[in-house]
Amino acid sequence: MTNDRRRGGAGTIVGSSDGWLALSDDELLYRIESLAHDHDQDQILLDVVRSGRHFFVRQEAAKKIRDPELLKAHASDRHIGQILARAMTRGSDVGYLEKLMAESRHLEVRKAAEAQLRLIGTKEKGKDKR
Repeated sequence: MTNDRRRGGAGTIVGSSDGWLALSDDELLYRIESLAHDHDQDQILLDVVRSGRHFFVRQEAAKKIRDPELLKAHASDRHIGQILARAMTRGSDVGYLEKLMAESRHLEVRKAAEAQLRLIGTKEKGKDKR
């Protein structure tokens, strides 16, 4: 095994997505699903999102990305846009969600953004009552 494909914890390959992208869809999904909540593989997952893999594989990779900012460049993708909208949970995300609602050509993305805006609104109202 070369230095750029060192094995990390839980069977992850650290430092390169080449090993992940060479896997079958089933094996890739297994790797994605087995990542710990506090993993440090966002860049490798982003490479999967950018790849030509089946939409389901790319969507599962997007769900595991810890930093939703990385997904903003892929908001126009129907499947990734939904994941992005659902990851936006802070009051500071309101402007971006409103932009997604106004600009997305995909109904699913607009609906996900709308639902998140309602959720954020509910959370903000709860804070105001304290």
